[in-house]
Amino acid sequence: MFNIINQLGIWVLSVINQTGYTGLFFLSLFESAAIPIPSEVVLPFSGFLVSSGRFNFAVVVIVASIANLAGSLLLYAIGRSGGRWLLERYGKFILIRKHDLDIGETWFKKHGASAVFWGRLLPVVRTFISLPAGIAEMPVGKFTLFTLLGAIPWNLALTYIGFKSGEHWSVLHSYFRKFDVLILGVIIVGVVWYIIKKKRR
Repeated sequence: MFNIINQLGIWVLSVINQTGYTGLFFLSLFESAAIPIPSEVVLPFSGFLVSSGRFNFAVVVIVASIANLAGSLLLYAIGRSGGRWLLERYGKFILIRKHDLDIGETWFKKHGASAVFWGRLLPVVRTFISLPAGIAEMPVGKFTLFTLLGAIPWNLALTYIGFKSGEHWSVLHSYFRKFDVLILGVIIVGVVWYIIKKKRR
């Protein structure tokens, strides 16, 4: 698995090297549309290119943030157009009932803005938070606003880290990867807990 991630990282660097801001845009868009492109490689490397004079810091953050919004809106549209219907029809296979969906939708209507904002600041979660927002039919204007408010600090921080690290930016990737694994582990534990709880009921 880690070898695959490393190979993906090499491909990402090649794309940005060859296509510049265009590559940065599409890679960031794909990442927000649930395609496994590691922003922890894309943005620090872009920050390094800022330090070498090839990229502009503000342009990197703006391009990445707009791309994140575009990819998130795509995933949001998928969730809004058919996500609820699919879960109502097939959710029983993963222990989700209509009652659970109603509770989740009510919760998201109350706390959706916070969920989208903070979700955009967490690895793994930031990619998929758009789906429940769409399923809960969060107003698109509010979704757009809080997606941008969450995406900009993330992009700003990773680009700045790459900028300050210079040619040593790549050593940071292993730390980001460990954090990704930690977040994924927390999610898996949560899913297992949910399944056990439902089974007991």
